[in-house]
Formats: sequence, C-alpha cells, structure tokens
Amino acid sequence: MLKLGVNIDHVATLREARYRGVAGGEPDPVAAALLCEAAGAQGITAHLREDRRHIQDRDVRELRKSIRTRLNLEMALAPEIVALALEIRPAIVCLVPERRLEVTTEGGLEVAGNLATVTETRQKMNDAGIDVSLFITPDPVQITAAARSGAQFIELHTGAYAEHFDQKDARNRELNRLVEGAKQAHDLGLRVNAGHGLNYVNLPVLHVVPHLEELNIGHSLISRSMVTGLGTAVREMLALLAGYPG
Repeated sequence: MLKLGVNIDHVATLREARYRGVAGGEPDPVAAALLCEAAGAQGITAHLREDRRHIQDRDVRELRKSIRTRLNLEMALAPEIVALALEIRPAIVCLVPERRLEVTTEGGLEVAGNLATVTETRQKMNDAGIDVSLFITPDPVQITAAARSGAQFIELHTGAYAEHFDQKDARNRELNRLVEGAKQAHDLGLRVNAGHGLNYVNLPVLHVVPHLEELNIGHSLISRSMVTGLGTAVREMLALLAGYPG
C-alpha cells in the first residue's frame, strides 16, 4: 500500500504570517497533524528550517509527543538541527539541502560531493534508532552515493516532473528518470519515497514509478483544505455570531 505523509509546514506558514515570534497562535500545525491522522494519513512531515520561517522547535517537540503515526523530520545538515533531532528522536529524518532565499526546497541533496558528512550524520541518527532518508534528484550518481552512505531511504525529488507536467515530452522524460531512479535504488537495497510538487492532477500518472512506499505531500493538500474545509468553519462561526445579544 502506498502511504501518505502529510507535510504540515504551510499550516505553520500561515500562523507565522500573523504570530511571528509569538508562542501559540493559529492555525496550530499540531492540531492539523492530528486531523490528518484521523483522516487516515500514515505519517506527518515537518521541515525545521535554520531560519525557522514556519515550523518552530516547539512544534517538533509537540508533534513528537502528540502524533501516533510516524514523524518525518526534514532537516539540513546543520549542527544545531542535528542535535535537536537526536534529542527528539523522530521516526525518520530526511536530509535536504537548504538555501535561505529559496521559497521551498528547490533541488536535491548533493550526496556524492558530501559523502563523508552525510555518512557521519546518518550513522549518528541510526545509532539513536532513527531511520535516514536522503532527498535527491533521480540521478544515478546521487543514488549510488546514497546507497554508499548507508541511508535506509531515498526520497526522489519530483519537482521537475511536476514543473513539466503540462509539456508531454518533458513530462515523459522526467517520469522516465523517476522510473529508472526508483529501479536503481531498489536494486541497491534502498527503500524509495517521493515528493515535491505533487497534486491531485499529476499524482495518478506517477503510479508508473515502481517500488514507492510513501509520498510526502504538503502545499497542494493544505491548499485544497482551504476550500473543502471552509464551509464547516464558516457555519461554526455563524453559530457563534448568532448568540450575540446586541
């Protein structure tokens, strides 16, 4: 069964737009995570960025205590984030590249050029009972390096596939790269997840990619919830207004 990991970063993005630097505030990403679990999601993903632009340390701590599925902590190879992960001990960490000016993670991790550092961090995580995934493009060199690092998983970056989805030739080229990347990873003993830019339109076509275990999806799912869940929120607010005595 292909599992769904819901990325709740953008719930925190909305909160931080109004309550930046203030404890509490709404919407609460932990409450959102629990709703996702109740709806059947098999995992929760959160990216603790170095600049803390959305998810905060307290969110990760509360998620670890509150959710009953798997916490997947996306993180850069930054010493303070590594230390926090080792303290909190999520079920799995996904090592990602991180650039301060990017809106979202724009590319895959350079594993081949940083193999010693990646392997050292992977070992620390495994020693603490934490699985390790590497967020990489479907490139044979990076996949081979991921296997050499000893990581348990890779997460194939599907951004180029999503970006070119409306261009048939380019889409098929990127889809083929994902197919071949998943086959290579599986043959090397790696387990395979995927994510980035996936939505309700392009996801079904991705079913041709073999060996996938979990898809991590955030923006599209959270965006859709703004419409599909809005009616209930409005009706509840109207009920509260109806009690106004003036």
